[in-house]
Amino acid sequence: MNAALSPDAIDMGEGSAGFILGSGEVAVLLIHGLTGTPTELRRVAMGLAKAGHTVYVPTLAGHCGDNADLQATGWRDWYESARNTFVGIRRKHEHVFVGGLSMGAVLSMYLAAEHPGQIEGLMLYSTTLRYDGWNMPWIAKLSSLVMSIPFGVHLCRFNEKSPFGIKDERLRAIVERQMKAGESSNAGLLSMSGVSVRELHRLVAAVKKRMPQITTQALVLHSREDDITSRWNADYVERKLGGPVVKVLLDDCYHMITVDLQYRRVVELSADFIQHRFMRQATAPQRNPVGASLLAMDSRAPRSS
Repeated sequence: MNAALSPDAIDMGEGSAGFILGSGEVAVLLIHGLTGTPTELRRVAMGLAKAGHTVYVPTLAGHCGDNADLQATGWRDWYESARNTFVGIRRKHEHVFVGGLSMGAVLSMYLAAEHPGQIEGLMLYSTTLRYDGWNMPWIAKLSSLVMSIPFGVHLCRFNEKSPFGIKDERLRAIVERQMKAGESSNAGLLSMSGVSVRELHRLVAAVKKRMPQITTQALVLHSREDDITSRWNADYVERKLGGPVVKVLLDDCYHMITVDLQYRRVVELSADFIQHRFMRQATAPQRNPVGASLLAMDSRAPRSS
């Protein structure tokens, strides 16, 4: 957490990677993923700011550094980073939406559980409850089991490998070059330790227990081709959350849907979700309910077989 903040300042996390875009009445808090950075949410943040919202993207504790920095923190530290930003946003904005990518989606749900009635809607991108995508190593897919044995935490370290959650070949090459060059503030970390995986499992367990009590309406976006977390994760969220859920499956992208080939679609669906949740009174005579509208939009996209 940043030191010596003024009373009106919003805590954007450690370092300078966090950012704020836009100046609208409605606020959107976006939370990055495990080993990730605020950069992975910049395209969506820019789109939502252009739609008229103020978007806050903080840096979670231990991130944008090296693995030692990350291992010195746990899920409660990551959550506290997001919570601190949220509390500051609530002082300035009456209406707040919260979204996140991968682990950031899980933190978003925990934030909703801890602050019932204070979040207008959740936007859950590539929710990561378990690493079961088609490109994950066996040690990642069995991490829950491995963690249960003595010293299992030391066996669960694994490196990210191509395609790094990105189907866009040009962007993938840029990200790979940055990761291998150690530019963690832009591209995140190339490896993940067992300590961090264990903390993610603990966070997921805490969220699963509370999902039925989370009544905040949610937009769930997930790739059909996700290489890191299969659509099982989105289906689970749809079944278990206690409030209304609109789920849209995307084609032609992998895990990092906020930067990949369908990021514009993510912006479109997210902006429409916010529009219907916050401005429904002005548009209700002309527009369909949020679920019908989003599903109608989705029907225009090509479908995987």
